[in-house]
Amino acid sequence: MSFVGELEHLPIVDVIQLLNSTRKSGTLCVKSGKGESQLVFVDGYIVGANHVNNSVRIGQVLVDMGAITQAELEESLAEQFNAGANRKPLVATLIEGGRIDKDVAYKGLENLIEMTIVEVLTWTSGTFELDIDKITVSDEYRYFPEKLQQDICLNTQSVLMDALRIYDEKMRDGTLTPETFAAMDIPIEGFDSNWEAPEITADLLGLDDLDNLDRTIPDVFLGVKEIIAKNEVDPSDVHKKAISAELAGIPEDQQEKIYTLLANLSGNVKEDDSLYTTPIAVILFTRNELLRHIITTLARHEGYLVFSTDEAETLDHIIDKAIARELTPVLVIDPPSSNDPLFSANAIMELLLRKRMKYPQIAIIQMISSHNGHFSLQALQWGVRLLLPWPDKRNPNEDFAEEIISLLETLRVYLSTTFLTPEHKAIKQLRECIFELDALQEAPEVSFVILKFTAAIFERSMTFVVGKSELIAERGIGIHRDKGEGASPPMMFRIPIGEQSLFKTVIENGQLYHGDTKDESITADLHKQIGAPDSSTIVLIPVSSMGRCVALIYGDFGNKPGSPVQIELLEILAHHAGLVLENTLYRKKFAKTS
Repeated sequence: MSFVGELEHLPIVDVIQLLNSTRKSGTLCVKSGKGESQLVFVDGYIVGANHVNNSVRIGQVLVDMGAITQAELEESLAEQFNAGANRKPLVATLIEGGRIDKDVAYKGLENLIEMTIVEVLTWTSGTFELDIDKITVSDEYRYFPEKLQQDICLNTQSVLMDALRIYDEKMRDGTLTPETFAAMDIPIEGFDSNWEAPEITADLLGLDDLDNLDRTIPDVFLGVKEIIAKNEVDPSDVHKKAISAELAGIPEDQQEKIYTLLANLSGNVKEDDSLYTTPIAVILFTRNELLRHIITTLARHEGYLVFSTDEAETLDHIIDKAIARELTPVLVIDPPSSNDPLFSANAIMELLLRKRMKYPQIAIIQMISSHNGHFSLQALQWGVRLLLPWPDKRNPNEDFAEEIISLLETLRVYLSTTFLTPEHKAIKQLRECIFELDALQEAPEVSFVILKFTAAIFERSMTFVVGKSELIAERGIGIHRDKGEGASPPMMFRIPIGEQSLFKTVIENGQLYHGDTKDESITADLHKQIGAPDSSTIVLIPVSSMGRCVALIYGDFGNKPGSPVQIELLEILAHHAGLVLENTLYRKKFAKTS
C-alpha cells in the first residue's frame, strides 16, 4: 500500500494527476457510501476502469453502441472462455477476431473511464487507496500485442479534462443525477447519435476478475465513525484485525489494552469542534501498518486531516495541498531501519534536510527506536521538533501496550498544545460566522451570530436591543445558567441609557469598547440584574446599520479570570454584520420601488 487518504481532504482530480505525473502503476480503489469504483494505472496511464455499478460490461456497451451484435458478443465470450490459460481481454479478442475496429473499442473504453471519474467527482466523502501490489488487473494487458499495449494507455490528462467538462456541463444544466450515468451520449463517427446507452459501468475489457478482487477500505480509515456507518463495518473488527496481524507475539492482555484504547477513540470522533480546530494536516511517512493505524485513529478522533504514504515523491504533493488549505503540515516519519533503504538513517537525514529547506513551516515528528541514540541527536539538529520512541515488541521486558498508550497521549498533547491555540480556533470560527451571516437578513439573526462568537471568547455574553432611551435585554449565554446550555430565552429587563454612560458613548460613536470599566450604568444597573463578574474587563460590540446602532452585544469573564482577547476579530465580525443588514435594507427598498 503506497498512498491512502480521504476524498474530502484530497479530491480525486488531484489524486489522478499525482498518479499520472509520478508514473504510478497499480489499482486506485475509491470507496464511498455508494460503493466502490476502481481506476487501473500503468506507468501513470489509465488502462481500465470499474464503475460503481457492475450491471453492464464492455461487451454490452459495444452492443448498445451498434459496434457489434449480440451474437458477436456471445461468440467472443465463448472464445474467451475456451481459451483457458491463453485467455485474452474481451476487447483484444474482438479486435483480433475482426469483429470491431480498435478505434471504436478504445473510444468505448475512454468513455467508460470518463464515466467512472464523473461518478467519483460527485462523491464528497469516502476513501481512496492506491495498491501497487494488485498487479493482476494490469498484468492481463500482457496478452495484448505490443502495438495494442501502447494504444490502450489512454492519455490521462485528456481523459480527465473530458470528464471534468462533462461534469461541469451536467452541473450547469442541473442534470447530474443517477440517471446521468445511464444515458451518456458517446459520439462515434459512423454510428447513430440517437442510440440509447445503458447504465454505464465498469469495463472489464476481459478483466472479469475485478469483481472477485478482495476489496477493502484501508484499515487506517475505518476508525472514522461516519464511514463505518455507511459501509456497515464494525470498528471493533477493524482494530482487532490490525492488532492481531501486527502483534501476534504480544500477550493477549496487552493486545486488549491497545484494542480498548483504539475502540474508544474511534467511538468518539470529534464532529462539531473539528470544524474550528484543525489547523494541521498529519502526514505519515511509514511502512509500519500498526503505527499507521493507531496514529490515524488518533488523528481522526481529534479532527485532524490525515494522509499516509510510503513513497517519498508523493510527499511534496500532499504537503503542497496542506499548505494551500492554510494548514501546517506535521510529518511523522518511521524510525530508522538498517533493513529498509528508504528508511535508513542516511535516507531519513536527506529527506529531513530537503523538506526543511523547501518547507520551512513544516513540523517534523521523528519516531525512534531504543538503539537510535546518536541518530536522535542528529535529528534534532536537522530540524525535528519532537522525538517519539517506538516500542520494540521483541523486548520481553517492555510493556508494549503501555508504551503505545503513552506514545499516543504524548502525541495528542503535543498536537493540541502546539498547534490548536485559541487564536486558531477563533479565526476558524470567525470564518464560519461570516459565511453564516451572508445567508441572513434579519437583525435578530445577525445579532445572534455575533452573540455566539462573543460567547466563544467570554464566559458571559448577552444581546441588547437599542431603544431611544433604554436597552432591552434579549438572549444571553452563560447568564444565570451554564454556558454549555446555550442561549437563554429573551430576558426582557431594561437598562436606562444615561447621558454620561458608556452605553451611550458606544451607541453614538459606533466603536467597539474593550477594557476595564467602573461605569455606574454597568456596575450598578446591569450587574444588579446578572451579577457582578470577578474581572472588571468587559466588551461592548455595537451592531450598526445605516448609521444607527440597532443592537449591542455585552460580554465579560464571569467568575473566571480575564484573558487576552483578539478584539480585531470581533470588530471584523461586527463590521461585516452591519454591511449584511445594510445590504438587506437596500434590497428591500429596491424591491419596493420596483
